[in-house]
Amino acid sequence: MAQWNQLQQLETRYLEQLYHLYSDSFPMELRQFLAPWIESQDWAYAANKESHATLVFHNLLGEIDQQYSRFLQENNVLYQHNLRRIKQHLQSKYLEKPMEIARIVARCLWEEQRLLQTATTAAQDGTTSHPSGTVVTEKQQILEHNLQDIRKRVQDMEQKMKMLENLQDDFDFNYKTLKSQGDNPPNSSPICSELSQDMNGNSQAAATRQKMSQLEQMLSALDQLRRQIVTEMAGLLSAMDFVQKNLTDDELADWKRRQQIACIGGPPNICLDRLETWITSLAESQLQIRQQIKKLEELQQKVSYKGDPIIQHRPALEEKIVDLFRTLMKSAFVVERQPCMPMHPDRPLVIKTGVQFTNKVRLLVKFPELNYQLKIKVIIDKESGDVAAIRGSRKFNILGTNTKVMNMEESNNGSLSAEFKHLTLREQRCGNGGRTNSDASLIVTEELHLITFETEVYHQGLKIDLETHSLPVVVISNICQMPNAWASILWYNMLTNHPKNVNFFTKPPVGTWDQVAEVLSWQFSSTTKRGLTIEQLTTLAEKLLGPCVNYSGCQITWAKFCKENMAGKGFSFWVWLDNIIDLVKKYILALWNEGYILGFISKERERAILSPKPPGTFLLRFSESSKEGGITFTWVEKDISGKTQIQSVEPYTKQQLNSMSFAEIIMGYKIMDATNILVSPLVYLFPEIPKEDAFGKYCRPEAAPEAELGDPCSTIQPYLKTKFICVTPCPSVFMDFPDSELLGNGIFPGTNSGNTSDLFPMSPRTLDSLMHNEAEANPGPLDSLTLDMELSSDVASPM
Repeated sequence: MAQWNQLQQLETRYLEQLYHLYSDSFPMELRQFLAPWIESQDWAYAANKESHATLVFHNLLGEIDQQYSRFLQENNVLYQHNLRRIKQHLQSKYLEKPMEIARIVARCLWEEQRLLQTATTAAQDGTTSHPSGTVVTEKQQILEHNLQDIRKRVQDMEQKMKMLENLQDDFDFNYKTLKSQGDNPPNSSPICSELSQDMNGNSQAAATRQKMSQLEQMLSALDQLRRQIVTEMAGLLSAMDFVQKNLTDDELADWKRRQQIACIGGPPNICLDRLETWITSLAESQLQIRQQIKKLEELQQKVSYKGDPIIQHRPALEEKIVDLFRTLMKSAFVVERQPCMPMHPDRPLVIKTGVQFTNKVRLLVKFPELNYQLKIKVIIDKESGDVAAIRGSRKFNILGTNTKVMNMEESNNGSLSAEFKHLTLREQRCGNGGRTNSDASLIVTEELHLITFETEVYHQGLKIDLETHSLPVVVISNICQMPNAWASILWYNMLTNHPKNVNFFTKPPVGTWDQVAEVLSWQFSSTTKRGLTIEQLTTLAEKLLGPCVNYSGCQITWAKFCKENMAGKGFSFWVWLDNIIDLVKKYILALWNEGYILGFISKERERAILSPKPPGTFLLRFSESSKEGGITFTWVEKDISGKTQIQSVEPYTKQQLNSMSFAEIIMGYKIMDATNILVSPLVYLFPEIPKEDAFGKYCRPEAAPEAELGDPCSTIQPYLKTKFICVTPCPSVFMDFPDSELLGNGIFPGTNSGNTSDLFPMSPRTLDSLMHNEAEANPGPLDSLTLDMELSSDVASPM
């Protein structure tokens, strides 16, 4: 079925999201009229290749003409009018820039696919609203229904046990009464012939025979009820087994996978409260059934007979319920919060030696009687000691408070948990820098370690050993190892849900671009308000994989992602991207959240979208050549002949942004033209947002001049206000400066008018020096320029 047809069958809440995807830029009517043809085109490729975009756009106009002819034959005046209006709009807006409409359509189709996938997944699970405000799938509703059914059956069983006990008490009373009268009652046998054999025909009166007949009937009813209870108990245990597998193999496994996804930046849908309610309910029912099975044993010890079903089936029932309860308790012991250093909350599972980290364990069986009864102990690499020696991995000791008692007071919801807040790791020294084997094949950021939590439960005569472990962690000794360590965490949790595969990186599997793209977008959306667009992801895919028509399904190796240098660069893809993420979080977060930064965009695409724009239009993008992460702006200008030129300033790095915010740099940026006049080349942020509207609110307001303190009659003048600005000189200004003198003035050599990317910011001191030199040769214009300028404090003479 065509994608558009599938979308039309979605629920209203999804259709409302679909409506928001379309506007006059790409009307929904056109999407519906030409649905099959639109879905058959490669819009993503057209969005990055102008020649193909032009071809597809003209084909689109042809398809509109054909559809118009169909409406003409159908005499559908309204559709004719709408289609004619749409075509005129598209021609006027996109005829000269077909790549823009290609990008819009590609984006809409991609969003449609995401919406359809979400709705399809929800439909498979039957998503509905839950009274608590959370989302419950149909599968979970069935699970809740089954748990309710189990509770009801357990209560019904409790009533039948009381009936059995009453019936047995009646039988026992009548039996003992008859026996005390000197008669021979039936010898605990339900078989009529055996009863007859115990009767004394010579002395047995008719009344006694009648009592014995009644006693035989009671024993028969007792046997029948016992068999019924044993049979129903076996069925109830099977139902419990089925529900328990749903809980542990499906729901709990799904939660653990969601926790993995949340650890690497995905949606934080990891609440355990509902699971705890379900598991606790099942555990309570299991303990009730276990008590009922014990009650059967007590009843059987009081009254037993040949063929007694309790003797035959009770041991198996006891073994089954104990096994179910043990398994449930073991599964219910989980790591609620994975190991994480408090100073790096967005990068869990990376631990630095000597630095405190925290984690939290929880038992999803909420029994008040277990409060302060379970002592948890923390161990690292418990099960992989021998493996670690073979791999040559480092070994560690856990320091700090590595034991703690679980309690219900520390958690907000009263769950039975233990939070470890003061743990640190110390490396064991083995003569090889901590490694047990000098031929280790893995680098330290590829070593995976497990932190294990263990305890013992004593409950209702049962001793159960509980053990759980964290997801694999990477241990670093220097914070500079954090980027590669985090890459290892991303790769592991992206590609496997195996909980204990510490040898994962001995032969790391490949990932697909679809998987990598989602995780890369999470790295932004988890710490900012905005993920990556399809266009930004396409640019990143090109950097990783090179030019390609369709990146979906393309494979990416671990080495390509993190270890190998990019083509023509001295650093890997991940090192470059991780520094950009850090740049965004620390220096330009507000601008990124506003959507002002296009960020990842190819130079070809940059030129294509800026060329039609008026002079002064600029965009913000990340540097492709700066290993440490840089951001630059590119703008449109006209030369003296009226030819469009695209200029870019040298990227600003973290070091420069420490001194001045990027918004202030943009607002104050100037270039010095050939006549030594400072002008601002930045007017409109792409597409057409006035610079002041976009960045003015992020600049510090200029402080009003402070009144001079002291004698009001003093003739001492107040300080002049100062202002830092970034200036790019006209290249012609430097034509007579040798490289050594440019370096001395803080300007990099190699600036020339033919290379628009070699434009560099100028410090105020350099600007002042240049203006002074130029003023000696041409004092008229520069004198006025100097008077009109506000100098920086490092240029102004001290008073």
